[in-house]
Amino acid sequence: MIRTKGQRVAEADKPQQEQEQGEGRATPPPPGPIQRRWDELRIALATTFRLIRQRGPSQVQFWFIALALGVASGYAALAFRVAITRLQAFLYGTDDTRYLHSFAADMPWWWVLVLPVLGGLAVGVILDRFASGGRVRTVSDVIQGAALRDGRVELRAGLASAVASLITLSSGGSSGREGPVVHIAAMISTWVSDRIKASGLTARDLMGCAVAAAVSASFNAPIAGALFALEVVLRHFAVHAFAPIVIASVAGTVVSRSYLGDVAEFTLGGDGVLSFYIELPAFLLLGITSGLVAVVLMRAIFWADAFGTTLQKLAHIPRWARPAVAGLLLGGMAIWFPHIIGVGYETTSAALTGALAFREAVIFVVLKVIAVAITVGGRMGGGVFSPSLMVGALTGLAFGIVATGIFPDVSGTPTLYALAGMGAVAAAVLGAPISTTLIVFELTGDWQTGLAVMVAVSLSTAISSRLVDRSFFLTQLEKRGIRMAAGPQAYLLSVHSAAAVMRSIDSPQAAPRAACEEMMAAGVQVTPDMTLEVALPILEAGGHSFIPVVSPGAEDGTGELIGALFHLDALRAYNRALAETAAEEHS
Repeated sequence: MIRTKGQRVAEADKPQQEQEQGEGRATPPPPGPIQRRWDELRIALATTFRLIRQRGPSQVQFWFIALALGVASGYAALAFRVAITRLQAFLYGTDDTRYLHSFAADMPWWWVLVLPVLGGLAVGVILDRFASGGRVRTVSDVIQGAALRDGRVELRAGLASAVASLITLSSGGSSGREGPVVHIAAMISTWVSDRIKASGLTARDLMGCAVAAAVSASFNAPIAGALFALEVVLRHFAVHAFAPIVIASVAGTVVSRSYLGDVAEFTLGGDGVLSFYIELPAFLLLGITSGLVAVVLMRAIFWADAFGTTLQKLAHIPRWARPAVAGLLLGGMAIWFPHIIGVGYETTSAALTGALAFREAVIFVVLKVIAVAITVGGRMGGGVFSPSLMVGALTGLAFGIVATGIFPDVSGTPTLYALAGMGAVAAAVLGAPISTTLIVFELTGDWQTGLAVMVAVSLSTAISSRLVDRSFFLTQLEKRGIRMAAGPQAYLLSVHSAAAVMRSIDSPQAAPRAACEEMMAAGVQVTPDMTLEVALPILEAGGHSFIPVVSPGAEDGTGELIGALFHLDALRAYNRALAETAAEEHS
């Protein structure tokens, strides 16, 4: 082979081995049509993902992400439900966990007693090690994440909470599965948002999509799932979020129905039709009664949590042992009343079919409220939606037995009252009258009783919202010092810290150092981590135009001056946050 001088010089610069390999290597064949298409698709996907990370998803891309997120969240909710069923079947030795309490009634008493204790012990160890504060993450944390954390939730604590709730619901805990499912979906959306570096608005919409799909898959309720995400989690009905949330909700339902089938969760007894419109005042009274029962349920949970914390400190009970103590109490109750175990499917079905007497319904309401308070207050895990359905159905049945007994000629069946009570109590607890009403319809498949349910739901939410902070979840946040119930004008002040708004001491428009030091000597100062919720009242009370921002000092309480928070800057940040929130809610 004849080579030019330039070629010989270039080849002399290469390693000898590389020269030999190059001379002996055959020219690769051109790629086939399938390989070319695959390479083009791979490059296109990589380019799309890079653009999404850099610029955020377009509207069409967002819809595809919402669809994928809906499928993933639907499978997560389905997997959680199946895992509970399989673990319950293993621990209690039954094939049909829908009738768990009937089977548990014939089990050895010592196993019914010990099983919740063992479950509580496992839950306590998991939460103590992997979840800060030793508590499970549920719907209230998702609401907080949507409003205050740019549509994101904790992942490590969330995974621990999911496992803890799974163990609780499978080993005799008296709570529901919707809280863990909602938080699992929020974790999936958080992971996706972190991968694509989503903004707060995009991440919140993705969280709404995931939650809608999870609720839809968990309860086979696509309409209610979408509205739950808007009404409870995002807390607005913005048009821009509606389409992707509906897409995700439908995807979650398809996933659920492909595995579980298109069947209603509960079956009603009787004809379920209003006898006369003159009967509607009875449903107004049922709504008031249900609202009061819902308040009792919520306050019992908060009282149990506070009492458990006090007892834990006085008795020096380790944090990891608290769920085990709660499990011991639950096990003792379950020996005599196994109806409290789990989500209460069998008892709720019995109430909706009228298979319980008045005395049984009243007793089971009291026992379920106590059991739920022990479970949640004992930091065992789980949600409150399914228990509120059971308490509501029992309340409605007891009310209906009395109402139809007093006015038999102008009354329908007691089971209609059970259905209305189920929706009324659940709506009051969740603070979600619209989505809860639809969930009740979709759970039962009965759309002919809408008038009675809507009347009861409207009164129950009106009563309960004035006795608690709007709902169970918002009251939880209020007790943690997060003022979500009052609206954005209250909680947005806690979003910004003094460090984010202050002018540094080196800024050209910094506050005079002498004036700052004089105020520091008088004790008028804030630290960088203080929020505007704390700083603004100090500025307004003293009539100051600015206030020094001081780094945390040593034990003597002195710190270094790092800047000043101006009243005008704080108000501008607050107004900007309000404007952004209003723009999102009305877009």
